[in-house]
Amino acid sequence: MRIEGAVVRTPTLISKTLSDLTGATVYLKFENLQFTAAYKERGALNTLLQLDEAARSKGVIAASAGNHAQGLAYHATRLGIPSTIVMPTHTPTIKVTQTEGHGANVVLFGETFDDAYAHARKLEGECGYTFVHPFDDPRVVAGQGTVALEMLEDVPEIDTLVVPLGGGGLISGIATVAKAQGRPIEVIGVEAELYPSMYNRINGTDLPCQGDTLAEGIAVKEPGVITAEIVRALVDDIVLVSERRLEEAVSLLLQIEKTVVEGAGSAGLAALLAHPEKFRGKIVGTVLCGGNIDTRLLANVLLRDLARSGRLARLRIRLQDRPGALFNVAKIFHEQGVNIIEVYHQRVFTTLPAKGLITDIECETRDRNHLDRLIAALKDAHYEVGLVELA
Repeated sequence: MRIEGAVVRTPTLISKTLSDLTGATVYLKFENLQFTAAYKERGALNTLLQLDEAARSKGVIAASAGNHAQGLAYHATRLGIPSTIVMPTHTPTIKVTQTEGHGANVVLFGETFDDAYAHARKLEGECGYTFVHPFDDPRVVAGQGTVALEMLEDVPEIDTLVVPLGGGGLISGIATVAKAQGRPIEVIGVEAELYPSMYNRINGTDLPCQGDTLAEGIAVKEPGVITAEIVRALVDDIVLVSERRLEEAVSLLLQIEKTVVEGAGSAGLAALLAHPEKFRGKIVGTVLCGGNIDTRLLANVLLRDLARSGRLARLRIRLQDRPGALFNVAKIFHEQGVNIIEVYHQRVFTTLPAKGLITDIECETRDRNHLDRLIAALKDAHYEVGLVELA
């Protein structure tokens, strides 16, 4: 391989717990262990290594606020090639500083990615830079395909590859490798429900592509021209996953595998959780394609997962505004062995009479059954109680 030795040969490891959970034999490819924490280095490096001296001296340019920017910047600097990355004006500061830290010249331009992309193409023409597309380039596709070469070398018995799908660069490379193996290997793409762009392109549908998705790395409104043709020819199916499944997958990977993945990186596991009947009994390989997730966002995902599983809850209880009212409620929590984390009183902004009181109590339980027992005990004591549910 052209890029061998310059990128991490990440491990492909079985997850016994996730296999038991999904009914498939699940192998994980830990691309979140690359230096820039994403597979994008592979395609960027493969492209850089094929530039002639004239192109190298003038430098490369890309439009990206994500993993492609960091992968390209890191390897360009390592090879002594100047790099310019155009990002939208409101790109989070951490992404700008990380990319600059890899040696790139960052140009902030426009309100949207489309604005940044158009400006990058303009600078390409004016300055003679080589534009490196994040996915719609055969050299990039070939570089991403090395993920599958490694997976199938490490685990030859894999019969199904489940691949996060945005612009299509990763799945195009993986599908090209898989279909050249001389044996049947199924290739399934996974898109976020909010951004089914390749699904629309292949199936002739017109589902909306918009919204705030956890899987921002695959939130692509327009898939590539080259990649769409490869997907049409080689990919067996595309499935869509909800935000809730993506959150669950991120949380499970941290809890079970002790590994941090971004939303896009969790899409393969999200598909196994959302469509177990499709993968049951198969030997599945999926790519944890990136690990760049904001720490506050990760904290929110983990807390929401605790809430959905019943281990963290907020109960809304109607009390009478009199001495000892809160003590008597807290006594029930104590009797049930439930830890109280926060208490919120509401006397003013309520439809209750002036002597009425709403109290929200945030608490920690062992599991859903434990929470149900607490709620039953409160109702047995004649309290009006409700669970504040997540969306």
